[in-house]
Amino acid sequence: MPTINPRNRDAWLFWITALLVLAAGLGLRDPWPADEPRFALVAKQMVESGDWLFPHRGIELYSDKPPMLMWLQAAFYTLFGNWRVAFLLPSLLAALGTLWCVQDLGRRLWTRKVGLYAAWALLFAFQFTWQSKKAQIDPLVTFFITLANYGLLRHLLLGGNWRWWALGWFAAGLGTITKGVGAIALLMLLPAAIASVRGWPRVRLQARDPRFWLGPLAFLAAVSLWLLPVVAVALSRDLPEYRAYLDDILFRQTAKRYSQSWDHHQPVWYHLGVMLTMWIPPVLALPWALPAWRRRLKRRDARYLLPLAWWGLVLVFFSIPAGKRDVYIMPALPMMCLALAPLLPGLLRQRWARVSLLVLTVLVAVLFLVGGAALVHAGGSLAARVEAERGLDPGGIRGGAWMLLAIGAWVLGCALAFRRRAVTALFAGLAGLWVIFSLVGYPLVNDASSARGVMARAGERIGPDAELGLVAWKEQNMLMADRSATDFGFKEAWHVQLDRAAAWQAQGGNRWLLVQEDALEGCIDRQLSELAGISNRRRWWLVPPGAVTGPCVPTKEERARADAAQGRETD
Repeated sequence: MPTINPRNRDAWLFWITALLVLAAGLGLRDPWPADEPRFALVAKQMVESGDWLFPHRGIELYSDKPPMLMWLQAAFYTLFGNWRVAFLLPSLLAALGTLWCVQDLGRRLWTRKVGLYAAWALLFAFQFTWQSKKAQIDPLVTFFITLANYGLLRHLLLGGNWRWWALGWFAAGLGTITKGVGAIALLMLLPAAIASVRGWPRVRLQARDPRFWLGPLAFLAAVSLWLLPVVAVALSRDLPEYRAYLDDILFRQTAKRYSQSWDHHQPVWYHLGVMLTMWIPPVLALPWALPAWRRRLKRRDARYLLPLAWWGLVLVFFSIPAGKRDVYIMPALPMMCLALAPLLPGLLRQRWARVSLLVLTVLVAVLFLVGGAALVHAGGSLAARVEAERGLDPGGIRGGAWMLLAIGAWVLGCALAFRRRAVTALFAGLAGLWVIFSLVGYPLVNDASSARGVMARAGERIGPDAELGLVAWKEQNMLMADRSATDFGFKEAWHVQLDRAAAWQAQGGNRWLLVQEDALEGCIDRQLSELAGISNRRRWWLVPPGAVTGPCVPTKEERARADAAQGRETD
């Protein structure tokens, strides 16, 4: 019987673990707020309307982000015919692609073992795993940025390969039409230029070679895949809404959002806190890695200079604007793991490092055991509060409590079973955590988190022949509706939506309205209306025909309440 090469066995173990951790739960849940339902709804409307160039959210054009993620979701739905699978596949494949880039770069720049260390560190960094299991744009843009870094570093550090140089620029262009910041991958050229001028070994920028311009041309080609057709069609239609779409997506959502951020305001040091907390466990090695990196930089080792300098430039770039979110800094995480990986074999031979990892594993176990025990013994008051705020029924709360206990028991068991191999104990515990949460937690909270429960109850109540209008709605409401729902704008003020909805309902027929509680006004008879349910901390009411008793003109108090609620949802 043939034996398995230990080198191949280690690689197979990693990729099987990565696929298990990242793909667990695929098909078991619907899109969850804040961003997932928005992108899935846009993709769904692409498929239904056939208009893939100009995304819509309800009746309005959606110009907040370029459509790359939505294109992929729509394409996967066309291929597989299942939205629960299609909406998560881009993130899954992007995460696996990011891991491959880091692993292969580590192998080529150092050794095969270093490549696997880099990939393991990235896989279990909390922010990477958490975001990779969500259907947001950030895993996809992180992949394109990392692929761009991969191509640039293969050219700059591994002998000069112009095909990889062009691929790096092309990937940066794809990242740009995924999310405007995709071009930050090109910041890698700054430390490369400085190292080249100063004569650092290995660095080959070769800016005087005519083939240098293959890179910028590849970047423009990638950006043009989306930009040229959207600009040409928008200008040919000569409609104000399409001109507004171009202005918003090309200027307001990029340069203006960066220079004059209007939401998510945070202090300048915000991303330092994100890295120190959400990049655990690999970030815990930084106190010992910093002196080691300093020594290697003094030896003019460009394998460390380029990824570390690029990480610093990205940190500065995202620290300048007032608006900051934790996911903004995630594209820098793969390069941090790459630069850290060569130090890890020596670091993990230290007894204190192994003890620290084992202590971390036990702390994770205790955290989940205490949380689960608290839910089990909290009694009915906690269950009632969670049900009132989140719409999660008592059975789901009990199931969640036992899930937390199961995760804690698994992690503690790993700590005991692998106490002499601390890294194995930690990674096995974290792998079990993600798998249990995905297989058990997804079904438990899906109805309340996705609005599926509210929309199913609403559909049953109004009957199959009724029409449904949405007021002060969220994307998950339209996405989870069991019929084609009518909307009256998404960004419109809620009192305007309600006024339009009342006029629509007054036209006759069996027309019902689903209205967020904060948008209800005195023109609606509460005695005739019914509470449809609670989803994502919002209460939703069904307004039947005849429940609108007069003109929907909000009072000052109603207008202030609705504006405040709408403002909170916009932030």
